[in-house]
Amino acid sequence: MSRQQIIAMGGGGFSMEPENLLLDQYILSLVNKEKPKVCFVPTASGDAEDYIARFYASYQTLPSTPSHLSLFKPPHVDLRTLVLEQDIIYVGGGSTKNLLALWKEWELDKILKEAWKSSIILAGLSAGSICWFEQGVTDSLPGELIVLPCLGLLQGSNCPHYDGELERRPAYHRLLSAGKISDGYAADDGVALHFIENRLEQIVSSRPYAKAYRLQRMEDGIQETPLETVDLGAGLAKNQKAT
Repeated sequence: MSRQQIIAMGGGGFSMEPENLLLDQYILSLVNKEKPKVCFVPTASGDAEDYIARFYASYQTLPSTPSHLSLFKPPHVDLRTLVLEQDIIYVGGGSTKNLLALWKEWELDKILKEAWKSSIILAGLSAGSICWFEQGVTDSLPGELIVLPCLGLLQGSNCPHYDGELERRPAYHRLLSAGKISDGYAADDGVALHFIENRLEQIVSSRPYAKAYRLQRMEDGIQETPLETVDLGAGLAKNQKAT
């Protein structure tokens, strides 16, 4: 059954938790293949070589077929062919503003939308989470958290690193109160929002106390609602104990 899926992570995964790959394993588990094809897109980091190396170092230990797409050193094959032969597109963190500008220039934004409609899983953390929503809270400008219009595959807004960066929560509340950003979702580091057909299907976490939140602007202020989150580590520990 074909389904449009996006995994939006507040933080975590191989780049932030190389010794804890629960979120990466969760993403891979969504593909019914022995070794899913995973393409890392590190545009937001300027295609940092160290970032790419860390991706391969982690994913070569997992049941996957890893590759990457660089816009600074483009592949010989056309981008559309490369993207559409993948099972998962994994977008790294960095500057969301630069990411969107480069994607538009290369028309990668259109290709990724086609991939999503073709049931290729889109995933990512930080900038790689924000980019899929209509709007995001980003630090793409030095010293300031701003609202950035994004691709709009997912409705509403998104704020990553909700517990990992002190200014994230007050900035999101402030922007909502001022009517500068639409209602949306915040995710702590280690938390992934799993959307299917634009519906939030499940929230999972690689950390015991990490959460996701629904934020809405109400007449009497901002309503922040904690959302039920599945602790992936608890399930793993339970299985290990049983064996």
